[in-house]
Amino acid sequence: MKRSFAAVLLAGTALSAAFTAYAAAPVEKIQAMLARPPILCGRFDQSKQLVGIKKPLLSNGRFCVVNGKGVLWRTLQPFPNTLRLKRDEIVQMQGDRVAMRMDAKQEPVVRMINGVLFSLLAGDLSQLETLFELDGSVQGNSWKVGLTARQPALAKAIGTLALTGSAYVKTVTINEASGDHTEISFSGLQSGSSAMTAEEGAAFE
Repeated sequence: MKRSFAAVLLAGTALSAAFTAYAAAPVEKIQAMLARPPILCGRFDQSKQLVGIKKPLLSNGRFCVVNGKGVLWRTLQPFPNTLRLKRDEIVQMQGDRVAMRMDAKQEPVVRMINGVLFSLLAGDLSQLETLFELDGSVQGNSWKVGLTARQPALAKAIGTLALTGSAYVKTVTINEASGDHTEISFSGLQSGSSAMTAEEGAAFE
C-alpha cells in the first residue's frame, strides 16, 4: 500500500506565506470557502525529500480533476509520465504504452488511494473526514487543515497530511511514516471545459 501511494505521488515549494494567529474554525466553514467546479485543471510542482538523500526529487506538470470521472496527473519534467486515476483503477502511461494498471478488484486499496487523492485535489473535506481526523483553522480568506489517519494501516502507509488554500487547495504536504517528506503546490488553476486540452479530455474517455 505504501509503495502504491508513493508511486502515485512520485508521478506528479510549500507556499511561502506564513500563517499565524489562526482562530479555530470548524471544517464545515472551510468546506464552504472552497469552490468545487466540475472541472479543474492547473500546474503542479512537487518536491519529495527521501530519507538518506540530500537533494529532493523535483517534478512538475499538469493535472485535471473531473467530477465523476477522476484525476489526470501528467508529469512533464523531469520525465514525461501520465497517471489516470478513476474510482476503480490506476493506470500509468508512458507515451501510448500502459506501464502499470491497478484494479480495485485485484487491489482493494486502489479504491481508497484514489478516493484520498481525488478528495485532496477536489477539496472535498467531507470525504476526507471519513478516513482522517481533521484539525482546521482560518485566517481571513485563507485556511489550513491537518489530517491524521483514523486507521493504523493508513497512518503507516501515508503518515500525516496538511493542506492550505483559499477557494482552492494551494498546497499539500505529506509526512510519511518512513520519514519521507513531500510538498506539492498548485498554480495557474482554471475551471470549466475550456480548462482541459483536447488530449486531456480524450484521456478520460
